Amino acid sequence: MFGWRRREPYLIPRTLGRLIEGLSRSQPETPRQVRRSNPDAVVDCAVYQAGGRRPGRSHYADAVKAAARQRDAFVWLGLHEPDEATMASIAQTFGLHELTAVQAAAAGHRPVAETLGDVTRLVLRTARYVEHEELTATSEVVDTGDVTVLLGPRFVITVRHGAAGALTAVREELEARPALLAEGPWAVAYAVCDRMVELYLDVAGHVERDLEALEETTFALDRAPDVAHIYQLKREMVEFKRAVLPLQEPLQRLLDRGVVPDGLYPYLVDVRGRLARAVDRVAGFDELLNSILQARLAQVSVDQNNDMRKIASWAAIAAAQTAIAGVYGMNFEVMPELRLRYGYFGALALMAVAAVVLYRRLKKVGWL
Repeated sequence: MFGWRRREPYLIPRTLGRLIEGLSRSQPETPRQVRRSNPDAVVDCAVYQAGGRRPGRSHYADAVKAAARQRDAFVWLGLHEPDEATMASIAQTFGLHELTAVQAAAAGHRPVAETLGDVTRLVLRTARYVEHEELTATSEVVDTGDVTVLLGPRFVITVRHGAAGALTAVREELEARPALLAEGPWAVAYAVCDRMVELYLDVAGHVERDLEALEETTFALDRAPDVAHIYQLKREMVEFKRAVLPLQEPLQRLLDRGVVPDGLYPYLVDVRGRLARAVDRVAGFDELLNSILQARLAQVSVDQNNDMRKIASWAAIAAAQTAIAGVYGMNFEVMPELRLRYGYFGALALMAVAAVVLYRRLKKVGWL
């Protein structure tokens, strides 16, 4: 008992200290201590105000709250191939309709411009030229994707699918133009449209050089392309045409509705004009490619006719030998030259003379 009383003052404080330390470790961190991170699909998220970007990169939910506290501020959220769960969370944060979120999460949409409530959905096709040494039956010339732009009063969300049409350069160029960025979310929509049309013209320039090389090869005397190569390029042009041509109607619809701010209207009119040039070039490529294909098919037909004439010529030469040998192979007793000493050599000489005469005649008329 004496020993227990002596250790008691030291045992109680030590036990309480361990108990308190264990309880403090078992308690979870408060929400203020946990730093939220954006999903992997988020490329960039920032708040813009008065033509400038606020420093830092925050969670999109925090960015929405920060933009709501500032006057004339908006959020630009950039996404790359998000899944449906991520888009559902973003839709709840930004107040998007669930169908809008589902459509944005899916890929392969055609160009369209539509408004649901106070949110405008603009879809554009992206394009990228694929470098290749020579055209083959499986060459990929144009790589396409799509980008969806969701425009709200205080936010803009860009959702990109595919490798083509990266928007990092668009964000950097737009941040370097504060006067244009001060126009709000529609400035981002203009910058994306401008970038896509610029890519169309760039791809058209590369394709034009491919068509020129293909045209030279088609009409060359020593080497002609395979028809399968031309068909492959035609399939690639059909894909490129599906990306460029359908954008005309949605862009014109935006300009006619009056939803575009007055400060950005001239810029979008300029984009429409350059898009018309891209459409004209793509239509010209289609016609030129059809002409090259028809010319190559005509060459193939001529080559086949020449081959058939050569085959028929050699068949005629062989037919003369066959006829002479067939007559002397019927084993009749009364036939000319059968009992002559040199009758066999005479028959061979007759075959040779017939072959030479037929060959010179067919060569003269161009069949051989």
